[in-house]
Amino acid sequence: MTDQTRLQSGSAPTLTRRQAYEQRLRRRSITIAAGSTLAVVLAVVLLVPLAPGWDAVKRSFFNGEVFAKTFPGLLDAFLMNVAIFLWCAPIIAVLGLVIALFRDVRSPALYPLRLFGAVYTDVFRGLPVILVIYLIGFGIPGLGLPRPWNSPYIWGSLALILVYAAYVAEVIRSGIDSIHHSQRAAAASLGLSDGETMRYVVLPQAIRNVAPANMNLFIALQKDVALLSFIGPVEVFRQAGVYKSLMANFTPYVGAAVIFLALTIPATRYADYLMNKQRRRQS
Repeated sequence: MTDQTRLQSGSAPTLTRRQAYEQRLRRRSITIAAGSTLAVVLAVVLLVPLAPGWDAVKRSFFNGEVFAKTFPGLLDAFLMNVAIFLWCAPIIAVLGLVIALFRDVRSPALYPLRLFGAVYTDVFRGLPVILVIYLIGFGIPGLGLPRPWNSPYIWGSLALILVYAAYVAEVIRSGIDSIHHSQRAAAASLGLSDGETMRYVVLPQAIRNVAPANMNLFIALQKDVALLSFIGPVEVFRQAGVYKSLMANFTPYVGAAVIFLALTIPATRYADYLMNKQRRRQS
């Protein structure tokens, strides 16, 4: 009797021996994972409060009253983080794509563009983000520019854009290089120019292949927006520092951490979903 006949007759399909074995193995793995996780959680919950300094740590970092007072203000400040991210992300995506295309040019006449792309990525991937923020955020306003061009919001955002565009460019370039050269040859045989081949054949596949990796970079960008607090913008990290000074308590930093996690964990899970989807498509 076939599986279709069984389904039509209402009987459940019979598992093969291998399928039954894999099902038992999955159940056993899930049981062991759940048991070990529960054991670790219980150990943390039961043992940490037994530490001699737990009461002091609880008052300093997990004060419910301080958390309730400061959390709304932290949420308001986080809107600045979101705003900076929203205006930086599209510029990073476009600039990263342009730099990646510079790295891929093959005409000898355009070699200066290729050299510029290589130097750009080497420089801005080789420098720490915070150092670039300091150099640009303090250096350019030091030129005595009039308002609003001396704003730390502008130059701090520029620093993030320059650094993250270098990383995005390298990710996109790796996606371009992953497209087999036979596809370029096939496009040329159909009469497509190099530009048309890149636009219609190579780039759509490359960008789709590197979407999960770029998603992870943009998650990191959302967190690194907090580094702009060192040059003046009052975003959630700086606001948490203000509350910490006013109340002599570190709980506002925990509140800021909760806000970041509420945004980054779903985004990370979505990036994992994209990676798994891509892996299934390629297998």
